[in-house]
Amino acid sequence: MKKIRKFILGSVFAVLATGALVTAPLAAGPETAQPTKRPFARDRMFGAFGGAPLITIALNHKSELNLTTDQVAKLEQIKSHYQAQVTPLSQQLQTIEKDIAGLMQQTPANLIQVKTKIQETEKYRSELRYLRLEALENGRSVLSAQQQDQLKTLVRSRHENFRGSQGQPS
Repeated sequence: MKKIRKFILGSVFAVLATGALVTAPLAAGPETAQPTKRPFARDRMFGAFGGAPLITIALNHKSELNLTTDQVAKLEQIKSHYQAQVTPLSQQLQTIEKDIAGLMQQTPANLIQVKTKIQETEKYRSELRYLRLEALENGRSVLSAQQQDQLKTLVRSRHENFRGSQGQPS
């Protein structure tokens, strides 16, 4: 029984840690992210357009990308819309994760309630992932093919610089 509890407790902590990464508002800039969140989390499924706050990167490099004022306005609108949608979902997810931690403190833990809460978190995580992908796709649609290529190059060079500063081989 103790081994099962330890396993479940370890699983909950893993879920909590993963939740912190997943709930980071990735389309938002690092200036809006909380210090515990990773603004450059990577999602390899999406290649150069995954993980980093690409809309913010594009806005920060608007002159290099030759963005028009209309493009800048649209990207800022996408970013603020994304943040408005994600904030309440992230807060709800954090509340549920706290509930799970509280349930795990009980002796014995009510595993049925824990399972229900974990399933509830997955609904929020999938919605957050969809909203992130929607924001990225909307951001892509604003940029020309040439600007998208330039943005990929910027992201790639930022990634290489980041890896180099961490002492990792490129």
